[in-house]
Amino acid sequence: MSVTTRRSPDLTHHRTSPLAGPVPVLAAAVLWGTTGTAGSFAPASAPAAAIGAAGLLLGGLLLFLTNLRPAILSRRSPIGRLLPRREWRLLLLGAVTVAGYPLSFYPAVARSGVAVATVITLGSAPVFAGLLGWLVQGHRPTRRWTIGTVAAVAGCFALVLGPELGGGAEPVDVLGVGLALIAGLSYAAYTMVGGHLIARGHASRTVMGSMFGLAALLVLPALLAGGPQWVLTARGATVAAYLALVPTFAAYILFGYGLRHTTAQTATVLSLAEAAVAALLGVALLGERLPGVSWAGLVVLAGGLAFLTVPARPRPAG
Repeated sequence: MSVTTRRSPDLTHHRTSPLAGPVPVLAAAVLWGTTGTAGSFAPASAPAAAIGAAGLLLGGLLLFLTNLRPAILSRRSPIGRLLPRREWRLLLLGAVTVAGYPLSFYPAVARSGVAVATVITLGSAPVFAGLLGWLVQGHRPTRRWTIGTVAAVAGCFALVLGPELGGGAEPVDVLGVGLALIAGLSYAAYTMVGGHLIARGHASRTVMGSMFGLAALLVLPALLAGGPQWVLTARGATVAAYLALVPTFAAYILFGYGLRHTTAQTATVLSLAEAAVAALLGVALLGERLPGVSWAGLVVLAGGLAFLTVPARPRPAG
């Protein structure tokens, strides 16, 4: 699904750079890549799902509120009043899948480990996005997308699972794998919903603010059920504030802008850069070490992302 077929009201009329879509998406993925490192500083009493819920709750409300003021000043109605019934249902679907991501990913990490959960979630998301685009919209994946995706996913597997390849095999937690697949499907689904609504002419910040504002309300019970006392500590408040401001608020403003100029399928592949950033931060800040196969995977992943990011040269006429 190309989101450049219709121009949103907030689009300028000058020619847009070919990198206007991929670069903001990659920037968002870099910010997402700091989530694991930041979450590791949360108090030990904080449940994994509650950490993700806290970041989404605060960041989602911030996205909604910062979009609400410009809408009021410009005398534009909230997105829900502007949308036909079919698109309002899409907005609700987007909110449910946004909320579903942290509520499935963090428990998957707790059951299967960071490496396995990350590689299954990030590796399955582009595949789900391609399948959804094909089944729902009838858009077959292009050769360029397929080559870049295969390279990026293979590199992601090698990068993340490299440290575990030399160890003994551990039993597979079927529920953990299933939760990671749900997280990957959730990410692919809300990316596609957001891209569709933006392509229909709605401002990217309005779409992201509305989806994440509704999702914030949906994850509130998860935060309360996990015990919110950890958020009231200095360390907990700092971690929650960072997750809200950086990997949620700032990242999804960039991601929404990028969706205006690239496809949902490509955006999900570019988000694999999150794994590379997380791995490099682990080496730089947490003292982790990567084997040779992981560094090789990082190179392959970077090559696949570069292949998708740099525009193809037009063929000469004749």
